[in-house]
Amino acid sequence: MDVLIKIAQLLVSLSILIVLHEMGHFVLARIFKVRVEKFYLFFDAGFSLFKKKIGDTEYGIGWLPLGGYVKISGMIDESMDREQMKKPAQPWEFRSKRAWQRLLIMLGGVIVNFLLALLIYILVFFRWGEEYVPVDRIEYGYQFEQELLDFGLLNGDKILALDGVEVDRWIAIHHDIVVNETQIIQVEREDKLMDIHVPEGMTSKLLKLEYVMQPRVPCEVAGFTDNRMAQAGVEVNDRVIGVNGTSIQFYDEFVDMTRKEANTSFDLTLLRGTDTIQVTTSTDEIGFFGFSRKLYNEFFETVVVKYSFFQSIPAGINRGFDITKSYLKQLKMLFKPETKAYEELGGFIKIGSIFPSTWDWERFWNMTAFLSIILAIMNILPIPALDGGHVMFLMFEIITGRKPGDKFMEYAQIVGMVLLLSLLLYANLNDIIGLFKN
Repeated sequence: MDVLIKIAQLLVSLSILIVLHEMGHFVLARIFKVRVEKFYLFFDAGFSLFKKKIGDTEYGIGWLPLGGYVKISGMIDESMDREQMKKPAQPWEFRSKRAWQRLLIMLGGVIVNFLLALLIYILVFFRWGEEYVPVDRIEYGYQFEQELLDFGLLNGDKILALDGVEVDRWIAIHHDIVVNETQIIQVEREDKLMDIHVPEGMTSKLLKLEYVMQPRVPCEVAGFTDNRMAQAGVEVNDRVIGVNGTSIQFYDEFVDMTRKEANTSFDLTLLRGTDTIQVTTSTDEIGFFGFSRKLYNEFFETVVVKYSFFQSIPAGINRGFDITKSYLKQLKMLFKPETKAYEELGGFIKIGSIFPSTWDWERFWNMTAFLSIILAIMNILPIPALDGGHVMFLMFEIITGRKPGDKFMEYAQIVGMVLLLSLLLYANLNDIIGLFKN
């Protein structure tokens, strides 16, 4: 059921974004009196699930959910309609319009996607506000993945700044370390300030991690996944304060003491209210005790910021521009072989995994806004067969006064389509390989 909910959210989100993206092209085409022959959600290779002609335009839903399209008269696109291009240009065709008009038509989808993202962020801030845990409330510091421990961080360190820029939200630290390729992490350790230098080449390692750190918290029982600990006398809300006679304070210390030893018995000291209790329990065949622990949000008070409608406008616009700048930095990393960011390129499985397993409208709209920005950026890349490819050739025409030949445009379209299909295949193959690795 969780997978179905993720798939449903992905399809609904992509459907909204595709329809509005293509609507951007459609509206500007109609403004400049260009005929639109088809308007499709998803591709109708061979056949369509639904179609209806209204005026000059056939509206439909295809069966292949890899995107959508509008077929604009007199334009060399993925339809590769050579017969139409052999005929004399008609006043209602794309090719008969001025270069600046054609440029605006091709930018219509990208403009809509970017403005849509800003609008969604504005409305999300207005409806739900913003909730987060400030770094100054993470009183126990952080527990780090081994990759960060290897270059000098210690569990319990409090991160104060990255390359001299103070951090205010712990949830952004992972992102900033990786995307900004941080070189120096300023920490507080036992009331002393220290600089931890990040070695070169760490980006490729950190990109592979779901997270690099979490707030350090005590080891408290939130629930059970089997009945072994309950039978041993452990109860929900018990705090583990000792393992085999050694005192501990935090969950990472509990993990270090037990080391996921399979089928091994441990003596645990528990704190229940003001009482100290001794129990003996054991791990299963994969080294787990069969309990879930309380997470940071149950230990630290969050800050909730509420916005009026007018306050939400600059907040939403700032969020949209921040996400755009972040994604452009991530995209740039794909072209730096030393980061190996290309290994993390994902397809539909990876995109679908960012949605929650329960339908949460706040997270759904945040993810939709994020995907809208991605769709805008990816479509503006100067690759033939994308909007950006058409924009590139139109800019060449505007600057030089010379229009690329139809035959050249056909070949460029074919090359672009082959490149895009190859990228799509590579990204989804990465997803499949990732499933087997997990």
